[in-house]
Amino acid sequence: MLLDPLTEAQVVGHVMTALEHGAGGHVVTPNVDICRAAARDPSLRALIDAAELAVADGMPLVWASRLLGHPLPERVTGADLIWSLTGAAAARGLPVYLIGGPPGVAEAARDALRGRHPNLVVTGVHAPPYGFETSAAAMAEIRGRLVAARPSLVFVGLGFPRQDRLIAALRADLPGAWFVGCGAAIAFAAGAVRRAPEWMGDHGLEWLFRLVGEPQRLARRYLVEDLPFALRLLSVALLCRAFGSRGRY
Repeated sequence: MLLDPLTEAQVVGHVMTALEHGAGGHVVTPNVDICRAAARDPSLRALIDAAELAVADGMPLVWASRLLGHPLPERVTGADLIWSLTGAAAARGLPVYLIGGPPGVAEAARDALRGRHPNLVVTGVHAPPYGFETSAAAMAEIRGRLVAARPSLVFVGLGFPRQDRLIAALRADLPGAWFVGCGAAIAFAAGAVRRAPEWMGDHGLEWLFRLVGEPQRLARRYLVEDLPFALRLLSVALLCRAFGSRGRY
């Protein structure tokens, strides 16, 4: 998987420059869980490869890149980008749109973002119903609302791969907009879900914080599926370093 070696500030700068030139795009933020899914399913890998920017939302990916000799500068999360990108959008008068979360969460996130960035223009929020991706009517409603709002930045927080499949379906309707698949970022911004302290994220422990908060929902994903994958990832990266093989990162 190819990841872009960018800092959060560089991602913001890239997106703003592209918008100034009328060029749209897609930001995807792979973490261990997304990498595990993409390793099993070529169609999910294709979603990531099609994005203009792919940045590592997970310290194990940063650690693996260092072992491979192609160090990524830092972890760049959707939960951070929703604040920094909306700040840049507010400074330039660029409109923003939020998709995701249960009813009321996107509205709360909108209010929180406006509270930090008073000049921010949010042209719409939408919480698609469960199973929207299999309903032509629901998809048409999402598309109609979005096209009518004409945002420059669209944050889609529905979890991978639903959010990125939706982005792929909508990009042609707004070719000059940037779409950000941001996972739980809308819920974090709204305060509906607590985020781990910064030090835990910096040390690769954000998953543990979320596991303690939602053990029934996340135990299998984190302990049975993601943890073994992360250990294999780091082990292979270490072997590549030991034997002098520098693979793609």
